Amino acid sequence: MTYKEAIDYLYNSAPMFQNIGKGAYKPGLSTTYALDEHFNHPHKKFKSIHIGGTNGKGSCSHFIASIFQESGYKVGLYTSPHLLDFRERIRVNGEMISEEYVTSFIENERNFFEPLHPSFFEIATSLAFKYFADQHVDIAVIEVGLGGRLDCTNIITPELSIITNISKDHTNLLGNSKRSIAYEKAGIIKRKRPVVIGEYNTITHQVFDNIAKQLESPITYSEKQVQLKDYTLYPDGKLGIVMPWFKVLYSPLGGIYQLKNLSTVLCSMEILSKKYKISEKSIESGIKNVITNTGLQGRWQCVNKKPRVFCDTGHNIGCFEQIVLQLKSQKYKQLRIVIGMVNDKDINGVLSLLPKNAKYYFCEASVKRAMPHEEIKSLGANHDLHGDSFNSVSEAYCRALKDSSSDDFIFVGGSTFVVADLLRYLKDLT
Repeated sequence: MTYKEAIDYLYNSAPMFQNIGKGAYKPGLSTTYALDEHFNHPHKKFKSIHIGGTNGKGSCSHFIASIFQESGYKVGLYTSPHLLDFRERIRVNGEMISEEYVTSFIENERNFFEPLHPSFFEIATSLAFKYFADQHVDIAVIEVGLGGRLDCTNIITPELSIITNISKDHTNLLGNSKRSIAYEKAGIIKRKRPVVIGEYNTITHQVFDNIAKQLESPITYSEKQVQLKDYTLYPDGKLGIVMPWFKVLYSPLGGIYQLKNLSTVLCSMEILSKKYKISEKSIESGIKNVITNTGLQGRWQCVNKKPRVFCDTGHNIGCFEQIVLQLKSQKYKQLRIVIGMVNDKDINGVLSLLPKNAKYYFCEASVKRAMPHEEIKSLGANHDLHGDSFNSVSEAYCRALKDSSSDDFIFVGGSTFVVADLLRYLKDLT
């Protein structure tokens, strides 16, 4: 079996949320426990940090992994979804899992998988846990796939649980209120293990406080502990943050929304540093080198300088409230927005936030869940957003680029899959 054959088997034999959405979601942990027993409980062979939340959990996961790397630890990192290569999901000290390991895993275990019918994410999680155990990592940073309580990553007992924030997303699976979503996310809180909550909310804090109290878990709200407000946003998209103990904390992830993520990260590191050797210097360098150390892409990422082009994987109302603020801080002659979304998001809610002075290029990502470009254009018109529609992200991007002068500004986003298509197109050009 070749690597391509192994990946094709994984995509085609197991339902993949990335492609079909709700139909791929398997609530409950019975299959996860069966896989875990089959592989001799690999998650018990390494320490872990568990990170959930609606937005920001990917960035926080990468920041924390990078800080541990800078502190000299061997660090596993499990995140989702991937942008260009499945192996992005599973890394040790920034290096993706090898094609050979993935191929061997699928080839050797397919006879066990087939009568069990695990989901794509269940197989991927088992692969990650087994790989981290085989690699003898010191600690693994594990991002929740969806929700928390019933997510198949939730068999771990972490050193620290982190819940970044609560916003309405995946409401068809997690509930239609912030309280119900908070309950699902709070499922990753473990007995007598500390938990950090990124945002204090008058509705959701009662859920978190009650569950933490029941489980005797120390709870900290990071925005009460670490407030980051004094910052500089550089033209290349980088962020400089004035800190009490660093002169300036430099982040290559320049989204203003990273202030909240970094508050969560810094609060978490304060707790973790009581058990692990983590210095202020390693925190500073871990944040500064997060892209180099972990390969993170798609977070307010600059992909062209003249005209400036930025992409971001934000895909729900909570994300776009921050992205719109970011766009308002930019200087440009004409704002151009290349946007596509998948059909299980609050598309009208996102479109209602977008600036009406932009020229729009509505597009369709190359996944089955993508909303047809004509349909999103029609919905956009209802919100006084006007422009043309295109069959693909690359067509929309090329037209926006062609229409632009050097002092225009192009934003590409609306979905992880839109950004993935853009980055794949740009990679193919090199």
